[in-house]
Amino acid sequence: MQISSRKQGLNDPSDFDLPESDTYYTRPMPPPWSKPLDIERVSRGEAAFEFDIALEDLARVAARADQLGGNVSGIVRFGRHHDTATAQVVMHGTAVMRCQKCMQPMSLSVSSSARMALLQDAGGAGAVPEPFEPVLAAAGCISVGELVEEELLLSLPIVPLHGADTPCGLAPCAGADEDETPAEAVTQRPFAALGKLLSQK
Repeated sequence: MQISSRKQGLNDPSDFDLPESDTYYTRPMPPPWSKPLDIERVSRGEAAFEFDIALEDLARVAARADQLGGNVSGIVRFGRHHDTATAQVVMHGTAVMRCQKCMQPMSLSVSSSARMALLQDAGGAGAVPEPFEPVLAAAGCISVGELVEEELLLSLPIVPLHGADTPCGLAPCAGADEDETPAEAVTQRPFAALGKLLSQK
């Protein structure tokens, strides 16, 4: 026995199909590492998050580099030190940057481990004990990507240059001191002295 769709109060079965001209667009989902995390919640739960991030996707790192490529992977483990939320960032990978001497791409091995104290107020930086580095978590939230970015900004060279083991082949600039420490060895640790300065106030 055939059952009419109209007797059942249904529209024609073909009405269930969308017209060919109708298309739904959805925004791409943000990567998990970019999601803000409640530092109190993840630290008390001792949560851990693995990550694999293309360096060009980290806005502050990309803005500082003339040319940037590569990626880093690793893990972020949250925890507590007394009453302070902490995070341990362990990462490894490769960064591709432009040598500022020969202006050609160069690869840098990235291998880093850092312990960070997550502060909701910058005024508490003076009380952060070593080996923790103070990092500001605005409104009590921070993402895995922000933590990775903080460590990369501290560990990547300010002026990338080919090292002695892989010379770029260009003669030293006129007047340059041949014994000068290579610039690729220079990194910045602005938070290293921050705690001391604040504690002197």
